[in-house]
Amino acid sequence: MKLAHYGEDRLIAELTRTLASDASVRTGIGDDCAVIGGRRDKTWLLLKTDCVVEGIHFLPDAAPRRVGWKALARAISDIAAMGGLPRHALVTLAASPETPVGRLKGIYAGLKKAADWFNVRIVGGETSASPGPLFISIALTGSVEAARCVTRSGGRAGDLLFVTGRLGGSIGGRHLDFVPRVAEARWLVRNFRIRAMMDLSDGLGADLPRLARASGTGYEISEPEIPCTKGATLRQAIADGEDYELLFAIAPRDAAALESMWRNKYPKLPLTRIGRLNQKSKIKNQKSDGFDHFAQPR
Repeated sequence: MKLAHYGEDRLIAELTRTLASDASVRTGIGDDCAVIGGRRDKTWLLLKTDCVVEGIHFLPDAAPRRVGWKALARAISDIAAMGGLPRHALVTLAASPETPVGRLKGIYAGLKKAADWFNVRIVGGETSASPGPLFISIALTGSVEAARCVTRSGGRAGDLLFVTGRLGGSIGGRHLDFVPRVAEARWLVRNFRIRAMMDLSDGLGADLPRLARASGTGYEISEPEIPCTKGATLRQAIADGEDYELLFAIAPRDAAALESMWRNKYPKLPLTRIGRLNQKSKIKNQKSDGFDHFAQPR
């Protein structure tokens, strides 16, 4: 059977189901980051890898600085989704020997810009020749207070679902220029008990089912409430991906305080209630739309 008939989630489950774990792994495969630490540790280690591939995540004519920014910012966004702070990065870059050196210098300028913005230190990596498209792989560490770490699996039936910002239309350029919601996520975990959270990289239609599945719940959403980017359709807001906004679940009793405090703290950044987690048997409008690396084109 070929990858096109598997899909990304099924492939990951198949490849990793026999891998061992141990007591130091607080959260392993299946979340935005791996979480490592002891039960009594006050701070836990976050581990993340991510890559961008020419022709998949950026076009050959994309500005190199924007490509470099995106390569590191994607991984930083996953650290944010756990409520943490990014720390140290390793960069692997593979390119054809015919690649202009100036292009690679531009990519590193973008990497440095993102690293400086978020106080990340690039401490090593690897370079290699590639017979195919250029790609950049990032290994990133982070840290989070044990009491503030948020996973995808803590949601409960009845929790309300919120998203930051607006969704859809990222291909217009935002997919190269987005700013990871590190500050916003840190504010959230300092002020509220966030039950479950993730960043929207593959689209609401693909990522929300993952959060619900990890939490052992279903969900219901109000499509008219989904905040669309200006010019984007509802379908694009659900399926486009690469929004890198936060999706999170919170107890209903905290919702009013959250919305009021958010407006005061981030008056220019929308925060929208789009639905709730629910018992699986009550779900009528689950979406399974979004980006899948291996799914056949629709």
